[in-house]
Amino acid sequence: MSDRTISVLEGNNFVVSDLRGDIDASPTEPLGLFAWDTRFLSRWLLTVDGQRPNVLSTDDLDYFYVQFFLVPGTGTIYVDADLSIIRKRAVGNGFHEDLTILNHKDQPVELKVRIEAAADFVDLFEVKDKLTKKGECYQRIESDRLVLGYRRETFVRETLITASAKTDIDEHGLSFAVHIEPHGEWTTCLEVVAGLGGLGEYHEEATYGHGDRRARPNVKMSLDKLGEAVPRLSCDWPSLQVTYRRSLIDLAALRFYPMVLPGQALPAAGLPWFMTLFGRDSIITSYQALPFGSRLAVTTLLVLAQRQGTRIDDFRDEEPGKILHEQRFGEMTAFEERPHSPYYGAADVTPLFLILLDEVERWTGNAELVRQLEMEARAALTWIDKYGDRNGDGYVEYDRRNKETGLENQCWKDSWNSIQFADGTISRLPRATCEIQGYVYDAKRRCARLARQLWNDPALAEQLEKEAAELKRRFNQDYWLEDREFFALAIDGDGRKVDSLTSNIGHLLWSGIVEDDKAEAVVRHLMGEKLFSGWGVRTMAEGEGGYNPIGYHVGTVWPHDNSFIAMGLRRYGYREEAAQIAMGMLEAATYFKGRLPEAFAGYPRELTGFPVEYPTACSPQAWASGAPLLLLRAILGLEPVGDHLLVDPALPAMLGQIELLDIPGRWGRVDAFGRGRVDTSAMEDSRQSGKGKDETQ
Repeated sequence: MSDRTISVLEGNNFVVSDLRGDIDASPTEPLGLFAWDTRFLSRWLLTVDGQRPNVLSTDDLDYFYVQFFLVPGTGTIYVDADLSIIRKRAVGNGFHEDLTILNHKDQPVELKVRIEAAADFVDLFEVKDKLTKKGECYQRIESDRLVLGYRRETFVRETLITASAKTDIDEHGLSFAVHIEPHGEWTTCLEVVAGLGGLGEYHEEATYGHGDRRARPNVKMSLDKLGEAVPRLSCDWPSLQVTYRRSLIDLAALRFYPMVLPGQALPAAGLPWFMTLFGRDSIITSYQALPFGSRLAVTTLLVLAQRQGTRIDDFRDEEPGKILHEQRFGEMTAFEERPHSPYYGAADVTPLFLILLDEVERWTGNAELVRQLEMEARAALTWIDKYGDRNGDGYVEYDRRNKETGLENQCWKDSWNSIQFADGTISRLPRATCEIQGYVYDAKRRCARLARQLWNDPALAEQLEKEAAELKRRFNQDYWLEDREFFALAIDGDGRKVDSLTSNIGHLLWSGIVEDDKAEAVVRHLMGEKLFSGWGVRTMAEGEGGYNPIGYHVGTVWPHDNSFIAMGLRRYGYREEAAQIAMGMLEAATYFKGRLPEAFAGYPRELTGFPVEYPTACSPQAWASGAPLLLLRAILGLEPVGDHLLVDPALPAMLGQIELLDIPGRWGRVDAFGRGRVDTSAMEDSRQSGKGKDETQ
């Protein structure tokens, strides 16, 4: 997406355009105005006297606001134009655009200005899968506005376009006859509104400042505070502050407002394909952001609880107590051509829901929320034992009920080829991946605490503690590969141990399921050259049969994956190794202007010298944006203990001193400080050689 400009507000609407501000999308390009999984504008082209302007500059000022500075084509290598054009665009319910043309001559000018507009109303699934539409598009002119619409039975979507200046409207756009005096200017305000037939009236109308041509959407929460006063960060390494602010801005941009809780936000997964509710992504991002604000996590838990499975539904992979994977609102979902209304095809989301519920209480002391969601938590525990454990062997495995459009892999590595043996062959369903067993272990231990302290059920607490202890014992016996000294990626449908070396073993440390006598071997593999690229831990180790450094889940490096691995290393006392991973990720962020992408290639650092972005990575992407926040927690050693916050820093040398002030929690607000040895030679060596020099003090 690097050659496009993206403007986003509140998650439910986003615009992807070229650097002129124009949209000219083919049916399969992710360009346009999108809302609720539908493209409401596929064409938005500005011409002046029949010519498209050239770009001078594009300024992405905020996540919801962008400016385009343009000039007419001059036909020479020099920019010597008599006119300049400014487009200011703010995304809200659709978008508001201020178009201004400046006349720099000492004579008046007459211009023909035109905006061509069209909407194909494709569902995001149609963009991705190159499908054809079954309804009818239409256009109509109403007194002062152009209406672009689509209808398929009762499914209706409309785009409403108006202008403040006098205009001639036809079915294909708006035309303006413009007269500008010498050294004068002409301006019109263009409003593009997304109309959602059949989804109710949940629209946030934009409001704009008076006496200021900059559009100002009605932002419910401030840009970087996510509704709360986030901690203030200072650091001897300025790049960390850039990454920190970028993460907060992107998390604000990626907020999604569910209709079931108007005014409350949770994290959407990422641009451009995943601007909607995802159980796994929303939970993980909320967990990452907890030390910096809890509102996203609380909303995530409440919304997922409301959508918890209640029945067996093969089409949606739904089961009682199961937490959803993904919800969509487009045409194909409405007509059940896709199962996402919602879709439940994920086996790890339910234990992760329980982990987040406990973690929110540990950080915030919100006992009321835990009591409010007690029945949903108990239903989730029942799902783990009754439906998650499909064959009664004590492990949670997955197999899709929906054989047509359901996901084959229902773990976080959900691409079709992610669960491979060491020789590169694909394992068979059902699959019980190792990290899911770790999540279940952690969820049961955490729910035992909640049962004893908040649900007044000591019998349940004792039962869950016994089950967790037995699961840990059996797991360390059944999944351990004695000859390779790491845990199997999965046990497949034939009962075979999937023996490839992957990053999943790092999640086992995070969950605490690894027995102490095996931890050192796991860490040795994580930090060895086959898994650790120099920037981070690869999803699959170099040398495995399926390894591909640009394969989505079989060799790339994922920032969120590494943030949880760093937390796992800290849990088992490997402070320096956690700091090394954190520094690799934070250094990688400097090559992306502070914004970590969803994934980047697993090439060795010494080979490329810089991180190579995965070609179709989402950017911004929620759990990649949350990764620097969790890495900060890891290196500062932030851990809630009762009504206090433990701070136990172990900093990479390059960071020098860190101050994180006003960390919110059940303790009120506290400050955290850490100091690493400032080593400018290490910083220079890192840039020159492509190898980090990470030390802690």
